[in-house]
Amino acid sequence: MELCPDMNVALQPITKADAFASHPRPSQQEAEDAFQLLLRWVGEDPHRDGLTETPARLVRAFQEYFSGYGQDPAQILQKTFEEMDGYDEMVVLRGITFESHCEHHVAPIVGRAWVAYVPDRRVVGISKLARVVEAYAKRLQIQERLTSQIANTIDEVLKPQGVAVVIKAQHHCMMSRGVQKQGTDMVTSRMLGCFRDNPMTRSEFLSTVHSTEQR
Repeated sequence: MELCPDMNVALQPITKADAFASHPRPSQQEAEDAFQLLLRWVGEDPHRDGLTETPARLVRAFQEYFSGYGQDPAQILQKTFEEMDGYDEMVVLRGITFESHCEHHVAPIVGRAWVAYVPDRRVVGISKLARVVEAYAKRLQIQERLTSQIANTIDEVLKPQGVAVVIKAQHHCMMSRGVQKQGTDMVTSRMLGCFRDNPMTRSEFLSTVHSTEQR
């Protein structure tokens, strides 16, 4: 599954911050200087051989981690297809892997997403659903908001009969620090339209989630 057709897209400068006129975006050098300061703060010598290029590497890594700020998830869904021959059943993309970062500790969130919708006159390429997940995941997040953003965007752009999203993820902010509980995952869901109103439709979707987990 191709989440990003051009890997250079993931490495473009983060642009959303440019919209905040009262908070001009720092330069790359300023970002590297900030990382160098943090290395000194933890007790390291940022000028030793093994660390001289680390601030620049961190800037490039952050550009990739948070490349979602430079993407418009609604635009990703603009190209649709109407040649459906009357298809009006559920479309499900199962187990979409993603990596995000917690906005409270900038610690990794690693998980999978199940995304479903029941079309109304038009469908979208399945890779686009994965790209919407990726665009929102590549931002500072909390899982509850990530779940809602994915479902709400699909609902607003495609205007289907219903949308369902389930996310299961492990949060390193509670695995590597704090309570340090390993193997614990968090489950969130958002049901809209027929998935909220029709118990049978919701149950059918959730059965696909459980069957994927049991493989």
